[in-house]
Amino acid sequence: MAAGTLYTYPENWRAFKAQIAAQYSGARLKISNAPPAFTFGQTNRSPAFLSNFPLGKVPAFQGDDGFCLFESNAIAHYLSSDALRGSTPQASAQVLQWVSFADSEIIPPASAWVFPTLGIMQFNKQATEQAKEEVKRVLAVLNQHLNTRTFLVGERVSLADITVVCSLLWLYKQVLEPAFRQPYPNVTRWFVTCVNQPQFKTVLGEVKLCEKMAQFDAKKFAEMQPKKETPIKKEKAGKEGGKQPQQQPQQEKKEKKKEEKKAAPAEEEMDECEAALASEPKTKDPFAHLPKTSFVMDEFKRKYSNEDTLTVALPYFWDHFDREGFSIWYAEYRFPEELTMAFMSCNLITGMFQRLDKLRKNAFASVILFGGNNDGCISGIWVFRGQDLAFTLSDDWQIDYESYTWRKLNVDSEECKTMVKEYFAWEGEFKHVGKAFNQGKIFK
Repeated sequence: MAAGTLYTYPENWRAFKAQIAAQYSGARLKISNAPPAFTFGQTNRSPAFLSNFPLGKVPAFQGDDGFCLFESNAIAHYLSSDALRGSTPQASAQVLQWVSFADSEIIPPASAWVFPTLGIMQFNKQATEQAKEEVKRVLAVLNQHLNTRTFLVGERVSLADITVVCSLLWLYKQVLEPAFRQPYPNVTRWFVTCVNQPQFKTVLGEVKLCEKMAQFDAKKFAEMQPKKETPIKKEKAGKEGGKQPQQQPQQEKKEKKKEEKKAAPAEEEMDECEAALASEPKTKDPFAHLPKTSFVMDEFKRKYSNEDTLTVALPYFWDHFDREGFSIWYAEYRFPEELTMAFMSCNLITGMFQRLDKLRKNAFASVILFGGNNDGCISGIWVFRGQDLAFTLSDDWQIDYESYTWRKLNVDSEECKTMVKEYFAWEGEFKHVGKAFNQGKIFK
């Protein structure tokens, strides 16, 4: 039977998966989530910790025998019993299916919607509305599956239920108010059944379902951001009150120390919501080597979002486009035969967008799904800072781009101008595709 220590921070839903699995399997699991044994942001960046867990992320598991694992799904799988993993090859595959479903279909939209309500991400109306629609699609899939089932796989709780419940946890606690969840009674019935199992309850405590949809709190978001210190200007002492200028900097320093102490809990609270946001190391701007450009991407995005595409945004784009500082690329998804349901195809696009969040400042894209269920294809137009594909500039941006073929367009060609017009406006003949427009997604 597995035995060891799970390093995490308090209320980490990713760690809950392993903890609940251990409750079912009987694995002896020690939780290390508080000083002095574990201080998030310090212990996980120490050489000793990094020698076992190179990414420095949590949850991380170290067995009593020295066996080490990172990634929450792997840890939960290791700590599970055979019954939780699936007792037959078919059941095991179905469990893996729902674990993957949680990661790829639930977590991206759930994060985009919930994180702003927790004050750890800036609110974006378009991203939030899009996330709500994706959550509805996910819940519809689950609701249909659970129409004749008590649990996701088989007749008992499995790792599939544990993983999907934990992925839905913050949605149910923060934003899925009664009116929103009303069309999905099977999902709510299953969720409530699971969280009231003794093994879940030991880890999660009493789970209270959301009564009123949480909204973005600008004040809370501002409080969560690191404080920027303002430099102290030295002034020459006058004849009157000559001592005051000397005393004032000392007083300001004391006040700043107090502010720094007050700021620490907010940062710690942010860590407890999502480790990734706090544990990401500060990296150099991948575009720092490029010369300054005259094309203001943000201004174009404002035009595109708020004014007519054909009469305002497109003319602005071509009038101000910096041919030396930016490049335009055509991308086409390489595996159209794998595209089944239209909403799942769209999730491929939005999932990629969400993983490229830090690229938004230096890129713009319109990606379109053509065709319908089991007859779709995906292609798009991307605008990048620089003359090369931006994805290679950061390891974090390389997850999805190899699933597409990329072709750099001649910005002065008629082909480029036509494709930019059609993809930006979501209308046109799209002769190169040969399928009808289904729906589009904008990366901005």
